[in-house]
Amino acid sequence: MISIDKRLWTHFDFISPLFIIPIIMLSHSLIADSSHMLATKQLVYFGVGAAVFIAFFILPLRRIEWLIPMFYWFSILLLLGVEFFGVSKLGAKRWLEIPFVHFTIQPSEIMKPAFILMMAYLIKKHPPGQNGYGIRDFLKFSFFICLPFVLILKEPDLGTSAILLFTGYGILFLIGVNKRIWFSLIIISVFAAPLLYEGLHDYQKKRIMDFISKEPSYQVRQSIIAIGNGGLTGKSEEEATQSKFKFLPISTSDFIFAYTIERHGFVGASFLLGLYGFLILHFLSLINQLKNDYFAKSVCAGLAMLIFIYVSVNVLMTIGFAPVVGVPLPFYSYGGSSFITFMCMFGIMQNLLTFRYDPGYNRLLKIRF
Repeated sequence: MISIDKRLWTHFDFISPLFIIPIIMLSHSLIADSSHMLATKQLVYFGVGAAVFIAFFILPLRRIEWLIPMFYWFSILLLLGVEFFGVSKLGAKRWLEIPFVHFTIQPSEIMKPAFILMMAYLIKKHPPGQNGYGIRDFLKFSFFICLPFVLILKEPDLGTSAILLFTGYGILFLIGVNKRIWFSLIIISVFAAPLLYEGLHDYQKKRIMDFISKEPSYQVRQSIIAIGNGGLTGKSEEEATQSKFKFLPISTSDFIFAYTIERHGFVGASFLLGLYGFLILHFLSLINQLKNDYFAKSVCAGLAMLIFIYVSVNVLMTIGFAPVVGVPLPFYSYGGSSFITFMCMFGIMQNLLTFRYDPGYNRLLKIRF
């Protein structure tokens, strides 16, 4: 039995659900129009996601934060396991199969919360000085950022690896790093870009060449047609021909933004992007409110950066302004792994905000068996 003191809700963040719940509801309505079977499975994902959220919300994270490095290195071991024991699908080795039950897990998804928690743990242990982190601390953080980046890139999964890379350095940018380091990093990145390109797989190079060529790929062409078909207010289910006749690829997942515009037009797309924009701004505002609570600040910064990067890459990919990569819209694209991962991180954030004045968890929340 769980007993909750009413004072607990004093610090609960009620603003985030005001943006997240409409995103989830709009997603389900679109997927239900596309496929009743997928909509039914999505309800299962919602249930699992809610259970994960509750589990991480009631977990006494501040009391067991010493387990975070173990969680991070366990995730690293899983990524290393993919290299030797991984299951290949569609030319990529990104999954591990659990023996006897024939169930697969994707370690890169587990790595996301482990990565953000590890960054928060390190920042709390070593907060930035008045002028931000110096070169020694920056290199230390870079090791923990680049290690999962390299392992996921080898799967190959350029999208997820790049997202973790930018999220990690985005957290450091929001928390504070000496400006000279950023200036030097930009210069190094410019000169290193040709070498990084040569290290990519052939299919990744092809995606980049398709992006910079005058003629967009088939996927992007169909996406742009769907966007143009939506107009200002969108089309009915019968008139949304790109989605109805399956011309638009992966319309419920990677290209769901184009599907949204075809059904709800420019107005619907603006509403969706507005929800994401206000959600990100809210997370950024929490960073200023938390002041010296670097653990919670870092988690809020990580979640804000992660959502911003996911939304930016997915939308730009859909309209032909970025290479096509398998990056879903948070809380919106169909799929269990992404939704459950974001609900996990949302639960972690709510936990740190709600219990920030009661780290003992012995007054506001009691669990009785």
